Amino acid sequence: MVDVAPLVLPGVIITAWVSASGASENIKKALEGKQILAIGTASLVGAVTPVCGVTVLPLMAGLLATGVPLAPVMAFWLSSPVTDPAMFAVTAATLGYGFAIGKTLAAFFIGFSGGLASISLYKYAWVKFPLRDDGFASMLSRSSCSEISGFQVAIWKHESRRQQFIKELWVISKLIFIVLGVAFSAEFWMQHFLEEEALSKFVGRESAWAIPLAVFVGSPAYLDGYAALPLVRGLMDHGMSPGAAMAFLVSGSVVSIWGAMAIFPILRLKVFSLYMVLAIAGSLATGYVFEAAVLY
Repeated sequence: MVDVAPLVLPGVIITAWVSASGASENIKKALEGKQILAIGTASLVGAVTPVCGVTVLPLMAGLLATGVPLAPVMAFWLSSPVTDPAMFAVTAATLGYGFAIGKTLAAFFIGFSGGLASISLYKYAWVKFPLRDDGFASMLSRSSCSEISGFQVAIWKHESRRQQFIKELWVISKLIFIVLGVAFSAEFWMQHFLEEEALSKFVGRESAWAIPLAVFVGSPAYLDGYAALPLVRGLMDHGMSPGAAMAFLVSGSVVSIWGAMAIFPILRLKVFSLYMVLAIAGSLATGYVFEAAVLY
């Protein structure tokens, strides 16, 4: 929690400011009728910015709570954990530029396709209102509802906006502390009990099932993104196919068990399931496309 605090706190502060300043209304108006452009932009930004699934949680939750459409939020949420400039450099140094470029393209593809899928389902009420009606999400939604109207950058000049900022800051900080605490606990115990060699017998040999197994077995057991790179290199040295390796890296970023646990308490079950299906489908597609690109 201490290590990720510098990454999480800016998102919490920005979310509270968005609510208190009235910026959320401007964001919603900017996205109306321009969702394809918004999805493309969100996917591109997510693919190149240094944020991961758990550190972007406060901003995404806050935007959904204030009524921003799910599609661009989903696009950014799916693309942001896969890679960033630092990860690109380390991936290139560890596995080569092919993997580094492939991960960046995969991040954009998964985000963009996920956003389009969300638009196609927009007629359903659970897509229009993706947050849960009770528990953590209802607490967040109530804090985002206020009588503040109009946009004002200098929120400190108005008493009502200052109070809204403090209220939102407290509520979302409490939410993040609870859900990330549980998620990081799960990560700790999995890393404690899981040996690196435990996955090699499932995804360490080329077979018709290498890529699906890399996704469905590898992603729940995914370790830290940087630690996964030498693990994958070792598995490839023992026969893991490039497609399975790419599928493992991508799926582990977006479908890791602690990342999923962090978003499950605030999303409706159908929205959470949609996120998981899109992430898994995108990871499988990335693995097969990368495998074909390497072979041909």
